[in-house]
Amino acid sequence: MKKVKPYIFSILISLGVGIVSSLLTMDNMRIYSEVNTPPLSPPSILFPIVWTILFVLMGISAAMIYTSDNASAGEKKKALYVYAVSLFFNFTWSLIFFNLRKFLFAFIWLVALFVLILKTIVEYYKINKVASYLQIPYAVWVAFAGYLNFGIYLLNK
Repeated sequence: MKKVKPYIFSILISLGVGIVSSLLTMDNMRIYSEVNTPPLSPPSILFPIVWTILFVLMGISAAMIYTSDNASAGEKKKALYVYAVSLFFNFTWSLIFFNLRKFLFAFIWLVALFVLILKTIVEYYKINKVASYLQIPYAVWVAFAGYLNFGIYLLNK
């Protein structure tokens, strides 16, 4: 059980970020159906499914870093700090996009999030390659979200 606890805790943290963010934006998520969206925009039902999977993968990979014997405490702390900052950016993006409806600022924020995810991948790779690979779907999805976000900005100015 000692080895499982960090994984449970880490997954709960990442899922918690997503849950709190969705609770704070749920009244404004209808905006997605009210705005003009770019080609390839998925149905809104897909978003909670994908985000749940991504948050679980993020939690697993963070726990892999936390429990790794392949790095110093300082290296692990640095990697997990970058990840924590990316979680903050992830959480805040939803508020900017859905609640404030600041589409251009949300896109710029998302670009910063993407850079943080890439930095997380690099830091994780130094410690545990599998943990870094588990972040790649997150990076791909955020890149796609950037396409959607910027498209929404352009189509709804």
